[in-house]
Amino acid sequence: MNRYPLWESFVPPSEYGRADRHAVAAEGVRVRFADGRWALCATSGLWNVNLGYGNPAITGAVADALSGASYLSLFRAGHEPAVRAATALLEVCGPETFGRVLFSTSGGAANDVMMKLVRHYQALLGGPRRRVVVGLKGSYHGLTYGSFGLTGEDLGQSGYGVDQRAVRHVSPHDETELAALLAREGHRVAAVVVEPVLGSGAHPLGERLLAALGELRREHGFLLVADEVATGFGRTGRFFASEAWPTRPDVLITSKGLTNGTCAASAVVVSHEICQAFEDADATLVHGETQAGTPPTCAAIEATIAEMRRLDACTRAARLGTLLDGTLARLAEHPLVSGSDGVGCFRSLTLTDPAPERVRAVVTEARHAGVLVQPGPGAIQLVPALTYTDADLDELEERLRIGLDAAADRAAA
Repeated sequence: MNRYPLWESFVPPSEYGRADRHAVAAEGVRVRFADGRWALCATSGLWNVNLGYGNPAITGAVADALSGASYLSLFRAGHEPAVRAATALLEVCGPETFGRVLFSTSGGAANDVMMKLVRHYQALLGGPRRRVVVGLKGSYHGLTYGSFGLTGEDLGQSGYGVDQRAVRHVSPHDETELAALLAREGHRVAAVVVEPVLGSGAHPLGERLLAALGELRREHGFLLVADEVATGFGRTGRFFASEAWPTRPDVLITSKGLTNGTCAASAVVVSHEICQAFEDADATLVHGETQAGTPPTCAAIEATIAEMRRLDACTRAARLGTLLDGTLARLAEHPLVSGSDGVGCFRSLTLTDPAPERVRAVVTEARHAGVLVQPGPGAIQLVPALTYTDADLDELEERLRIGLDAAADRAAA
């Protein structure tokens, strides 16, 4: 029996504890492993560390909060660090649209909260039958039971007994599927939830669907939810990708990037209209999480927002995204690559052979070449920190090319 004490996610037990995958340190945009090698991180630490590992302003703010008020709860009470963090977050989300922040602990948990919130809101407005939540095919919203049901990619939901009876999925690129669904059962739909860029494959939301959402919302009365867990905090060149939508969402979910990866955190940001409905009824949303919105977490949120501004991170991300266009175009000439997708600093390279084992082989060879990338459906995903230098980007291209060559040699052997 393998006596390794840690249950690693998305890894079979036979591969637990491998030295070449066992991280021991991280600094800037690099990670060091137990075998002594450093690797360039092209995942922003699973989309979280937008400003690089070990940002001193953020880690210092967390340390100060741990000393000043290590733990305060949001159960049946508030506290000043949470009020400050919520205020700072509303300022960057858009105070003209959003009025209140509900803190959670992960993107998946935040999507669970959202599904309860939109159903409760519709009931307050006299629509208790509005319980259906619509997501997109190929979407990823998390792996807790509610968010797992909303996730539009088949990841074994039926095997885990996930209840999807009040969830529907439609195409992200064909607005007629959503329109047809709403024509059939729009009176039962509480909300439509979309990612600006589908997280599993870095596919931008279809422009026609985006354009149709506003009119469909007015016609059918659902809430529009932007799941910006992956796209928030500068990832697409804006603080939030939904800033560019023709119609602002009623609910915005953010998590990755929210604390630069220092604390387990997410937030559900809610429109003035939803807040007003709860205030008019003096209604209590039945939700709470012990570790949500603690002082260290809230300090990290405030400091991350301040650092985003100080570093002009969105401008840097937009520039880096433009440079990535050239990088991906050159890499797309490789025999193993058929093209690229994504936007800003949220990208993917589509492989000519989409088989999962081939994708894993490219990820493995890239790691051996000294760069960390994530697998996606038929693709490898590139999510560099917004603080990448030109030299870092050049290194990314060089190491990826070495990894692709090695994967090609391995396939031909």
